Amino acid sequence: MSVRPLVIAHRGASGDRPEHTRAAYDLAIDQGADFIEPDLVLSRDGVLVVRHENEISGTTDVADHAAFAGRRTTRTVDGVETTGWFTEDFTLAELKILRARERLPELRPGNAAFTDEAILTFNEVLDIARAGSVRAGRVVGVAPELKHPAHFAALGLRMEDAFVAILEARGLSGADAPILIQCFEAATLKRLRARIAAPLLQLISAADPAPDLAAIACYADWIGVETALIEPVPGAPTSLIAEAHAAGLKVAAWTFRAEPAFLPPGDVFSDRVARFAGYGVDAIFTDHPGRVA
Repeated sequence: MSVRPLVIAHRGASGDRPEHTRAAYDLAIDQGADFIEPDLVLSRDGVLVVRHENEISGTTDVADHAAFAGRRTTRTVDGVETTGWFTEDFTLAELKILRARERLPELRPGNAAFTDEAILTFNEVLDIARAGSVRAGRVVGVAPELKHPAHFAALGLRMEDAFVAILEARGLSGADAPILIQCFEAATLKRLRARIAAPLLQLISAADPAPDLAAIACYADWIGVETALIEPVPGAPTSLIAEAHAAGLKVAAWTFRAEPAFLPPGDVFSDRVARFAGYGVDAIFTDHPGRVA
């Protein structure tokens, strides 16, 4: 009998509420998620705020604010040229004027009804997890992803310093802390390992080179991999989970979404989750924790 994997609410219960909002995180906790996940970017004044990307035209109402029209610009982030509005051009006070918007309204029209959700800081998400733990009578962890730290460092914004300061201030830097720190940038995780003992997770996409698991195990505790690396074809798993476990790494898979547009043809969300549990995955990232937890 397979063991239920940990459930990481991907940006909260983002299948049911706009991602990265208080409503999404509170619902995920009430649905039984083990962790809630915020993506972290930086404001101009160096505050860690929670957005899918530092470009925010698709996740906020920034385009509706005439006062900010002049800040629309084109910027290259990690080699990708993007036009829009970027968090690094706004102070926290300015970002707090904005309201979150559903990123995928055509797929999740019900979420578009939630229009009065403020942009959260990392500290506020930690507060939500702490309050949720009390409400639920269990520990709710937080799984932050550091987005584009090298990009911010090039702008003179030191994400790692801001992040570690918060962890240390809140007693979340130890090996047993209810936190799981993610990043695609290995260099960032290696520097964090030298500073804190908290669990680290190396993110890996299907487009990345084959991972050197032994090397990753020298600085990280987990890998977080795209589902295709575990199951390229439904019912035909690779050996990645077994290899990672042999290297001393736990494995999280991303991202499980219930809408047919995100599922392999003919597949069913519940069946897919059950298969991955059977493969021995340690955790799943999902937009629909209420259908798993």
